Amino acid sequence: MNHPKRLFAGVAALALVASGGVVAVRAWHGDAASGTTVLAVRASPSTPPGQLTASQKAARKKALDVILARRSAAVLKGDLKAFLAPVDPKQTELVARQRTLFTNLRKFGFSTLRYFTADGFDGAPALVEKFGTRAFSTRVMMRYQIAGLDPRPVQTDLGYTFVPRAGAWVLVDDTAIDELLTEAGHRQPWDFDEVQLVRRGKVVVVVDKREASLGTKVAKVADNAVTSVRKHWKRPWNGAVLVVAMPLPGVMSTLWTAGSGGGWTIAAKAVTLFEGEQLGKPIGRPIGSRIVVNPALRKKLDKDLLVHEMTHVATSTLGVNAPIWAVEGLAEYVRCRSIEDDPHWSVDPYRKRVRAKYLSKLTALPNEKVFADDADRAYGTSWWILEYLADKLGEKKLATLYVDLSQHGEAVLTKDTGLTAAQLVAAAKKFKG
Repeated sequence: MNHPKRLFAGVAALALVASGGVVAVRAWHGDAASGTTVLAVRASPSTPPGQLTASQKAARKKALDVILARRSAAVLKGDLKAFLAPVDPKQTELVARQRTLFTNLRKFGFSTLRYFTADGFDGAPALVEKFGTRAFSTRVMMRYQIAGLDPRPVQTDLGYTFVPRAGAWVLVDDTAIDELLTEAGHRQPWDFDEVQLVRRGKVVVVVDKREASLGTKVAKVADNAVTSVRKHWKRPWNGAVLVVAMPLPGVMSTLWTAGSGGGWTIAAKAVTLFEGEQLGKPIGRPIGSRIVVNPALRKKLDKDLLVHEMTHVATSTLGVNAPIWAVEGLAEYVRCRSIEDDPHWSVDPYRKRVRAKYLSKLTALPNEKVFADDADRAYGTSWWILEYLADKLGEKKLATLYVDLSQHGEAVLTKDTGLTAAQLVAAAKKFKG
């Protein structure tokens, strides 16, 4: 029988190559010794904000890095008192946020964690008005590795504001320079309300603490999705993935964009973790991925959607050069094969829709513009092209082709398939499916 939820491809995520925002692996050498005295850097009253000498700035950075090193050690050791030690007790909302942050961080099971200062910002008017002329804000890099999930440390940024008091730096704000940070990377699941982590196999699901039962449901569905991907993606993949299914609209909200076409909904997105800061610098190699679920749709999440996104996760570390028709076509191919693994379900309505509405309009391999202008057509025809290639090559050679595309781009298409782009389009249009 046909399943009513399985007629359209429009609930797929944005392309892997367009995802990002979480940053990774920017080396930092030399933690300050834990016994180092933390002293405030005091400029003379006549020194204008932002006009410290180089030696004063270096001393300030060293002092703050010591504080941050102690905080990362406190998380790993489970020492709440040490974590909150530099936080201004008069800022009650800040203390509450930092307490929740510590609670959340402890649940993720970091194998490594390190905070250190990056760019500094002196003299922000609102901060000077609130905290005085010596208020200093800094972009803080959080370099971490979640045990069992991250093959190497990854990195994100956050913003802290400190003031010197009684010979020590005190943390007085953790949100004031958010607009200066990486657009999407700095708001991580642990930065919101208290979370609950549900683990099933190598899948870790993050939900609100009050929605543990939802986390159990999503984890079961996600684990089944991993099994389906591993069946049809003929390359090694350990199935480890973090799925974020939290209720607050602000959870990585900058990732959601609008689409067009009947049935278009961005229900979830595979968010790739790249090597390098990505802040005004070239993107480095991909080293992992997360799945972020649209908060409005988290309770309606099904296996079909997760199979699509899991395919992106399984292929995320191969490279960034695969054309969008291959990226989304492969994810749809695996999703549809997964559906038809059950003899009671069929994607025949989808096949009929693609044949009747989209194939006649297929004149070239779908590009970014086609996906932006008519998502349903783009996803449908990309899936059809991958179905044709799987029929022609078999799943093992299809996986080999995809790896080559990921590393070298569309230029390898003829070498691997014997077809030019135009010939592939013509062959796919004749394919009966």
